[in-house]
Amino acid sequence: MAKALGVGGIFFKSKDPKALLAWYQRALGVPSESPDYATFFPTAMPAGGCTVFSPFMLDTEYFAPSASSFMFNLVVDDLDGALKQVAEAGGTLAGDIASYEYGRFGWFIDPDGNKVELWEPTASA
Repeated sequence: MAKALGVGGIFFKSKDPKALLAWYQRALGVPSESPDYATFFPTAMPAGGCTVFSPFMLDTEYFAPSASSFMFNLVVDDLDGALKQVAEAGGTLAGDIASYEYGRFGWFIDPDGNKVELWEPTASA
């Protein structure tokens, strides 16, 4: 049986894709090898980091206050610093930081209204 080996990309619509990608490059240091996309390689993932694939129920409130039917998660090396940069770049912080044994999480709303989750994994995760 063939198997899925990981997430190969996150693709979503935007009213101005180049401007939104440029915002992510400024706000979070997303790689900028292209004005059309960013590439994250597995070697950049910190110890304890991984990609999670998780469908949610249609009535979930987890993506609120965004009206989007998706939310993506970005692994960061410094959650507090990343949230500060996002706010300074004009993003809207959403909720309080949550801590678990596998890491710390924070959320924001990007310029297109998408809720984004940031995850700083613990090395032991």
